[in-house]
Amino acid sequence: MPLSWLLERFAEHRDQDAVVWQDRATKYGELLDLVERANEFLAAEHVLPGQCVMLDADFSPGSIALLLAVMQNRNIIVPVARQVTADRDKYAQLAEVSHRLSVDENDQYTRTADAATEVTHPLLVELKESGSPGLVLFSSGSTGEPKAAVHNLDFLLNKFKMPRHSQRMITFLLFDHIGGFNTMMYTLSNHGCVITVTSRDAATICRAVEQHRAEVLPTSPTFLNLLLVSGEHEKHDLSSLKIINYATEVMPPATLRRLNDAFPGVTFRQSYGMTELGIMRTQSRSNDSVWIRVGGEDYQTRIVDGILHIKAKSSMLGYLNAPSPFDDEGWFNTQDEVEVDGEWLRFKGRKSEIINVGGEKVYPAEVETVLMEDSNVADATVTKEPHAIMGNIVVAELTLHEEEPLSDVIKRVRQHCFTKLPSYKIPVKIRLSDATSRMSERFKKQRTKSE
Repeated sequence: MPLSWLLERFAEHRDQDAVVWQDRATKYGELLDLVERANEFLAAEHVLPGQCVMLDADFSPGSIALLLAVMQNRNIIVPVARQVTADRDKYAQLAEVSHRLSVDENDQYTRTADAATEVTHPLLVELKESGSPGLVLFSSGSTGEPKAAVHNLDFLLNKFKMPRHSQRMITFLLFDHIGGFNTMMYTLSNHGCVITVTSRDAATICRAVEQHRAEVLPTSPTFLNLLLVSGEHEKHDLSSLKIINYATEVMPPATLRRLNDAFPGVTFRQSYGMTELGIMRTQSRSNDSVWIRVGGEDYQTRIVDGILHIKAKSSMLGYLNAPSPFDDEGWFNTQDEVEVDGEWLRFKGRKSEIINVGGEKVYPAEVETVLMEDSNVADATVTKEPHAIMGNIVVAELTLHEEEPLSDVIKRVRQHCFTKLPSYKIPVKIRLSDATSRMSERFKKQRTKSE
């Protein structure tokens, strides 16, 4: 069975907390019973090995058990987080879904649709014939139509067989996100505790950390900045936190410095991963540094023209709706531009986010870092607007700690930018906005209207 090793670990730790949901702890012994109930549900619904199954849910004991049962049944899983406003019909058609299952707010299973579709796409047929469970994850679509990445779960799950630290983790990243999947599998495979949340606002996250003594918070720089702005971290006892992992976008150094001041004694770790590759092991140069080493036993890295390329054993098989992005030797172009200092890397930004101003490159994250050095700037989002002569101009939206006239903000911020940036990188337009107005449903900073 694909997950026999994992279920054996559950049995060895029957009396330990496995999942906290709605403030109640489910033990590993109970989770084993829920997996059996999920197996019975799949049998009653005539879900056969090799079929594609869409699972619409958020993290809960029932949804985790059903996800594990579907893996055990050697199905190809298409998770969709309940909060995500995706076109589920389109996803189901593209992934050739046979059964659409959901887990409701009472943690009960329902079948929402049954198309009885046979898989025909070569990647899906390959998975079915191999007898391996599969996973289809959709990208966020920030640079166009979402791409459907197909994983062989035997490859993706292999790294979790090595025992590591047992930790109590918050499930911040979503149910259908590679980071959310990684958080769940790491925690369960090391008999830790998955702490679920009803929503992902700052107050709810802080309450969950305090009440359930969470040790690890995997999240995004955008959320962490909102947490600082909200002040919720000062209203709760967060002393149980040992590690904050951040990923999905560039961390502004100014935000990281503020976080170190707000959370003394907490280790900050910059993670790195992609839907196409899985989550890599990383090491930060120091607690307040944005320089990291990336790699691990299953990964190779190289830099080509300033762009990070990766070869991974856990790489996806390919896309359902796009050509293979791998070269003949299996290297994947991440499109992430990096600065190199020996074995250390600093991420400058995604190639697709670069703003071209009169033929010069502008990295939004670099400008945001300078803007956030102002003591009254709580958050900054840099975007672009078309310009007849320059091609584009740089535009900045700022969130302030304290109200003040926009004219004063513009004068002070621009003067500071002139001391740190060449003129073409300095925002031509500066506006004020709410920090949440530029946050996507996946808690990343939105730089374009299409995200």
